[in-house]
Amino acid sequence: MYLPGNVKFFRQEKKIDFLLLALAVLFTAFGLLMVYEASNIPAFETFGNKYHYVSDQFTSSLIGIGVLAAVYFFPHKKYLQLSVPLLLITILSLAAVLIPGLGLKILGARRWLNLGFISFQPSELAKLTLIIYLASWLTSKEKGRLFSFVILLSIIVGLVMLQPDLGTAIILTAIFLTVYFVSAAPWWQFVLLLPGALIAVLIMSIISPYRYQRLMTFFNPNIDPLGSSYHIRQILISLGSGGLSGLGLGASRQKYQYLPEATTDSIFAIIGEELGFLGTAFLIFLYLVFLYHIFRIVRNAPDKMSFLLGSGILAFFGFQIIVNLGSMVALLPLTGVPLPFISYGGSSLVVSLACVGIILNISRQIVRKK
Repeated sequence: MYLPGNVKFFRQEKKIDFLLLALAVLFTAFGLLMVYEASNIPAFETFGNKYHYVSDQFTSSLIGIGVLAAVYFFPHKKYLQLSVPLLLITILSLAAVLIPGLGLKILGARRWLNLGFISFQPSELAKLTLIIYLASWLTSKEKGRLFSFVILLSIIVGLVMLQPDLGTAIILTAIFLTVYFVSAAPWWQFVLLLPGALIAVLIMSIISPYRYQRLMTFFNPNIDPLGSSYHIRQILISLGSGGLSGLGLGASRQKYQYLPEATTDSIFAIIGEELGFLGTAFLIFLYLVFLYHIFRIVRNAPDKMSFLLGSGILAFFGFQIIVNLGSMVALLPLTGVPLPFISYGGSSLVVSLACVGIILNISRQIVRKK
């Protein structure tokens, strides 16, 4: 919990959490390796260059490390002045992807904004900018927040659903609810909002034909094996083929056009096939250590602003890891959510590294009991 009024029993630490930084760099490097392993064959067939995807990811990792360094040295309290402009940029960019010519339509979805010299995914940016806005807003505003909160949540999630992107909408809703209720909101508001959010997700899953099919394949993966359940069946084949110790790096068979989205949302299946149960268990263990270190920093945050920022980032990483891994092992319906640091995607990687930079900035100022 952030520091209460009396500070004489506490001391402030001036060092960053180097293990957290090392884990973020390790995840990024491992992601580059696995993106190459999963993409070299499709990249050569499509572009004539087996390094096409991994070179893009490497460029994004350099940008992301630069952003991490920049936000690390940026005082977190100054986000109070930047929160509204960042929110407006987020809303405008989420709306712009729906405009033909600006928004790129890929596989039936408009989720990427084309600016000519660069393209990015505004919904990934929204995860960070909304954490910043909510932390700033809830730090300065004490009463009359519920109605405004619901309106803001409806606008952002509504724009994301028009793309359409249910997976990101779920992550954003989870982040919003987490930050709102750790800001000491009344418990009855949580009881009111949580069932409403669950009902909304269920309705959106049922009214969309392809989402309804995904929901049905979650309950029965054996229906339509060459159609709606093809993706999850190929994921389970990949994980099952890996066995205890895996087939070895580069030995995946599912990357040969069998597994859809092998470099992005389904990259965990390739990891399981090549490194086996032991490799995936070790990766999950490292993710747990990573989340625990963020939790320790948040628990000892020096003020409410940093406490809410850290809580939002912890929710972002935690829910995204749970949703991705849960859908990969058929514990949750399949959704298009990337695995942080590892899945191919420049926008996701840069935002993840930026979040680490903010947490490291807070870690320099944490307070502990003597």
